[in-house]
Amino acid sequence: MSNVFDCQRVNVMVGGKEIILETGRIANQANGSIWIQCGGTVVMVTACSQAMERDMGFFPLTVEYAERMYAAGRIPGSFFRREIGRPSERETLVSRLIDRPIRPLFPKGLKQEVQVLATVISADQENESDVLSIAGASVALGLSSIPFAGPVAGARIGRVNGTYVLNPTVQELEKSDMNIVFAASKDAVVMVEGEAKFISEDTFLEALNWGHKEIQPLLLAQEELVAKAGKVKAATPEIIENVALAEKVSNIIKTDLSAALQVPAKLERKEVRKAVKEKLVAALNEDPEILDKPELMAEALEELGNLEKKIVRERILKEGKRIDGRDTKTVRPILIEPSALPRAHGSVIFSRGETKSLVVTTLGSATDEQRMDSLNGDYVKRFMLHYNFPPFSVGEVKPVRVSRREIGHGALAEKALRQILPSEESFPFTLRIVSETLESNGSSSMAAVCGGTLSLMDAGVPISAPVAGIAMGLIKEGSEYIILTDILGDEDALGDMDFKIAGTRDGITAVQMDIKISGIPTEVMGKALNQAKDARLHILGEMLKALPASRGELSQYAPQHCEVSVSPDVIRLIIGPGGKNIKEITAKTGASVDIDDSGKVAIFAPTQDALNIAKAMVLAFDQKAELGKDYGAKVKKVLEIGVVVELMPNLEALVHVSQLDTSRVENVADFAKVGDEMTVKVVEISGDRVRASRKAVLLEAEGQVWKPEDTARPQRERSGGYRDGGDRGRRDGGGRGDSRGGYQKR
Repeated sequence: MSNVFDCQRVNVMVGGKEIILETGRIANQANGSIWIQCGGTVVMVTACSQAMERDMGFFPLTVEYAERMYAAGRIPGSFFRREIGRPSERETLVSRLIDRPIRPLFPKGLKQEVQVLATVISADQENESDVLSIAGASVALGLSSIPFAGPVAGARIGRVNGTYVLNPTVQELEKSDMNIVFAASKDAVVMVEGEAKFISEDTFLEALNWGHKEIQPLLLAQEELVAKAGKVKAATPEIIENVALAEKVSNIIKTDLSAALQVPAKLERKEVRKAVKEKLVAALNEDPEILDKPELMAEALEELGNLEKKIVRERILKEGKRIDGRDTKTVRPILIEPSALPRAHGSVIFSRGETKSLVVTTLGSATDEQRMDSLNGDYVKRFMLHYNFPPFSVGEVKPVRVSRREIGHGALAEKALRQILPSEESFPFTLRIVSETLESNGSSSMAAVCGGTLSLMDAGVPISAPVAGIAMGLIKEGSEYIILTDILGDEDALGDMDFKIAGTRDGITAVQMDIKISGIPTEVMGKALNQAKDARLHILGEMLKALPASRGELSQYAPQHCEVSVSPDVIRLIIGPGGKNIKEITAKTGASVDIDDSGKVAIFAPTQDALNIAKAMVLAFDQKAELGKDYGAKVKKVLEIGVVVELMPNLEALVHVSQLDTSRVENVADFAKVGDEMTVKVVEISGDRVRASRKAVLLEAEGQVWKPEDTARPQRERSGGYRDGGDRGRRDGGGRGDSRGGYQKR
């Protein structure tokens, strides 16, 4: 029988909404579990752990967020109609949102594999499940026996009509000029990610301070529930510092390591550090104490890492000098090469120091939009940014696959650039940007932002303003701290913060912040924001030197586009039976034809010539006759009352027997046959009925002036008629039918 404990519940009001925390009803065999609910949205979060069979050299934390389609009363759109499989992009991004704030809160040296699973089991399509999952993970870990220095809680900040809203609904978020997700402990904000419409640094900081205060009740509620139902925490292995070993390592290599950490070039520095490590290993292998205790070698190598971190941080704090010799505010040298690829629609190579990215923009039609299946229903994306980080960019050999990190960096860059794109009405192309990281030494995601802007401009996309991005770091020891601009990869690893900020000259468009310490004061975050703004303006200046504005026209290799309007009645004709006609247009021209129910037709073609042909083929189904105009026509049908002629494709008219010739025609079948060609003049248009006259053309050729009354029908001819090619007309006493005002086009 399972170890079931009593169901415990805490209700708390956060941002004007009730949040329910409940444990003990479900998933009781998990180490810790929670039912967290807001409105009709429910997330089940569980935490489990098991002892590691071997030391993996890192803390094996796994966080998985999953959305069950039944939560919104939907059946998955996949072939197998199951959710289990490769996680969606949203599931991956939310998994990262949960992981980042909780990972630093596990004790160092924890020898357990930990898995946190967050599953959305009910969705009301109003209250978002991602921020509930962050708090749910914290509660589940708090209730478990797994050592965890929580609580933390997540929330979303929106601003509607100048008023901040905590955890806005999906509908409110559509009206908001910011979408900031953050996680916070009682004392500080520990994680931020989001996008905004050009907000100032002061507004961003104000929003975070406001949100931090609003989230406090949820943190208190977590503590209350853990006090009621939490398990006793497992003992954390005590870490005893081996002072003697640390001194021995320092005495052997400190001088060499300090020199190695002043080598500016990454690969050269890597080789020198490798030589230092080899020197240490060789020296320790001759030490009898180490030979007697092999486990001390692993500790010595860990001390090597600690010494490296200490040397770099001390030099920055005391001397203001960084690994590559820069001061704390200088941006690395920037090199930009627009139009790097001859056949791409837009491309650029963007380099900042030893980080280099090839960024490419491709334009497509509406058929290239990405169809997405979600709890809130199906939707399409007309803008995609994909970030790639191949192993060669850091000189490594690894399997090539799309990782969570790549999805996360791509999503951040996509948020940064989304705000500057033209509307679909003014620029109806689907846009895809790919950022290929060619070389990496920090801030490659921000290179994707800068390169993405430039590739859009190179492609001729009329963006509203250029966007640049910068990554900021932090070194904090006690009350002392230093903000670092444009951090290197080593500074990211050895520092306390990774704060990415992107925006235009007018304001911020995207942010992402992670810290490795318990929190940072507001004044530190404010200084980082202002220092980042100075760097961003510098980078924007360099970008505009290379490409002052978007190119005035699209690449010759980009799709050509035009829009035409047709009568809604002819849409079925353009499509044709089983799509026959539209397939023919596509096969002949390579064009993509998108038809709106209103009759608006968007045509995307590979070349201008193909566009012209496709346009003509579309318009051929919606031809309109011009009164008084002569047409070279072909006989399509022979009737007793006259002939039906084709003026243009899909445009037909009736030439009454009285208008076939200047003399009387006794028998139409003797006078004309199908396939005959004749020149006729359009003499009457009545709605969709068209009448034409060959007689009028002949009279004008003889020098006579044609008058409309010359083709006026006798009253008796108006009593019956021909319509839509289906009736043969009514017979009169003379044996002729009449046209009832003409021939109705198809």
